[in-house]
Amino acid sequence: MKLITTIADYCTEINIPAPRHSLFDIRRFEDNMRTVNAKQHPFRHEFYALALRHQGSNSEVMGNRLDSNLFFNSPYQIITWDILPDWQGYYILFDRDFIAMNPAWNNFIIDYPFFRLDKSIPFNLPDEDRVLADYFFKKIFEEYHSENEDKFQFIIAYTQLLLNLTKRYFNKEHEAQRSSEENRTNDIILVSRFQSMIENSLTGGVEKDNIRQAGYYADKLGVHPNYLNAVVKRITNQTASQIIQGQLIVMAKSLLLQTPLSIKEIGYRLGFTEPTHFAAFFKKHTGKTPVEYRK
Repeated sequence: MKLITTIADYCTEINIPAPRHSLFDIRRFEDNMRTVNAKQHPFRHEFYALALRHQGSNSEVMGNRLDSNLFFNSPYQIITWDILPDWQGYYILFDRDFIAMNPAWNNFIIDYPFFRLDKSIPFNLPDEDRVLADYFFKKIFEEYHSENEDKFQFIIAYTQLLLNLTKRYFNKEHEAQRSSEENRTNDIILVSRFQSMIENSLTGGVEKDNIRQAGYYADKLGVHPNYLNAVVKRITNQTASQIIQGQLIVMAKSLLLQTPLSIKEIGYRLGFTEPTHFAAFFKKHTGKTPVEYRK
């Protein structure tokens, strides 16, 4: 796979005009849409990129649908795209020598983890942050095309503000994701305990009608029945009652085929006080009566 080492070579590769500076470049998407490669073969490059999309259609970018407005490229990341010529917005490119110009960026990857290869995932800035990011891009663009002798001091300052704004939102998203993952882990643990408790109740020879009720297990688990049902539904896409019924049928089939217990005894074992209720339940879920299934 082709490795592009300079911003100038990158511009040549994707068929846009050469950059004004070797270490840093900023473009408006709409300025290059007539010449840029709409379908770009995969390649890697050795610099960083940060882009804000105002609008634009695509089939895919880096192998995925791109529905976000802020996205990143890191050194050695595989890059490819298939886009329509209607993109608007900004993107900046900068290399390690540009980073070295600002002592505040000595720990660049640590301070801005969204440029890590495993973290460079596009996301959507909320409207108020998107407006501010657009302002920073605009000021960078204006300075870049100015004749001011000190323009790179301003470009560095605005770029740092842009990166810090991105970091603020990234940290919020990362914390929310971590919290969501922790919640999901706790949910999975609760569902696992629920399933184990059903199995233990059904194999323990306990003759109680309430072992078929979600409320019985919710009480044992120390949660409200509605909460248990919501968690089970979220993790398994089934209700708590459906999980109980499913395990009841599995256990009923096992007892019918592998034990000499009478149908009445099996019904009691599974929490049915009346054999007719057990027979009706079994036929509803299997299409056969217990007697027919046992034959």
